[in-house]
Amino acid sequence: MAETVVLVPGLACTARLFEPQISALSEGRDIIVADHTQDDSIPAIAARLLKSAPERFSLAGLSMGGYIAMEVMRQAPERVQRLALLDTSPRPDTPEATRDRERLIALAEAGRYEQIFPQIWPKLVHPERQGDTALQETVFGMMRETGPGAYVRQQRAIIGRADSRPLLPSIEIPTLILVGDGDLITPPEIAREMADMIEWASLVVIPDSGHSSTLEQPERVNRALQMWLEEGMK
Repeated sequence: MAETVVLVPGLACTARLFEPQISALSEGRDIIVADHTQDDSIPAIAARLLKSAPERFSLAGLSMGGYIAMEVMRQAPERVQRLALLDTSPRPDTPEATRDRERLIALAEAGRYEQIFPQIWPKLVHPERQGDTALQETVFGMMRETGPGAYVRQQRAIIGRADSRPLLPSIEIPTLILVGDGDLITPPEIAREMADMIEWASLVVIPDSGHSSTLEQPERVNRALQMWLEEGMK
């Protein structure tokens, strides 16, 4: 039976976020991209994922996808063989972050969804990639595909997420913690905090990458994920 890897995208992202990884890792494996667009809470999204996933699987999530992956570990840790947390954080939303999310939600609900795109772009990629128009179009294309309704649900879910730091020491499976060295949203110090709290964790810092590491440095991320998958087979 082929191994199953469940990938969970970030906020306003689709399967395109993992296109390079799906191509590189799919041989001999079943790759599933979770649906995180239908629910407005992280526990509900995790429950939906668990309902559609096989009994045992490896799990990788980026940013919001990491919040969901940690909730899966809270709900059904026995079903996860390996865990990868990419450019994410175990911490709950800060009051400042919540206020900014509420502002963006208001724009989306007022029919001004596309005005959000240029506001968030500078935080999504490494400073040296700000002028990468092809990458920008990929990111904005995912946001258009997600649409304002799902975007609002996702933001509401993120605002209400739990503090996952108490959960981390209980994780006893091979775990990859990966972060771009220039990630402005979930910076390397947060990744190091997670790695220190999970006994079986390996930390990989991707050079010349921001928050969108899977698209910014796909080959380096692919190598890290391949090593993670092989580690889990020992």
